[in-house]
Amino acid sequence: MPRDLRDHLPLKPLVFDVLLALDAGERHGWGLVREIQQAGHHTILPANFYRTLRSLLAEGLIEEAAAPKPGRDRGAHEPASDPAERRRYFRLTPDGREVARLEAKRLKSLVDDSRLRRLLRATPKKP
Repeated sequence: MPRDLRDHLPLKPLVFDVLLALDAGERHGWGLVREIQQAGHHTILPANFYRTLRSLLAEGLIEEAAAPKPGRDRGAHEPASDPAERRRYFRLTPDGREVARLEAKRLKSLVDDSRLRRLLRATPKKP
């Protein structure tokens, strides 16, 4: 595991997508896949996705969470009819949240630099 959280950077797009999705709350693997694909980011291959989850677990950026209780509100991403007891749930760790924040700052810096070089226009502010 890297000594400095910045050693994780730059993140692969799928890794960043997983961290962002988990920042919104606990999810099971299939819920993460659906959320990322519905956002239109990319098609996810199952083997690559689960390899990514194993890596994030090993690096301490995510951790397993207990399955929700049957009466607990599951949110918009998990219908009540899901057999939650068979699924593995994941949540972001404090290190995972910090790595996502560092990556977001890195990406913002790249966009800011692109605007300075006039590769991108600044978007007009909405009233």
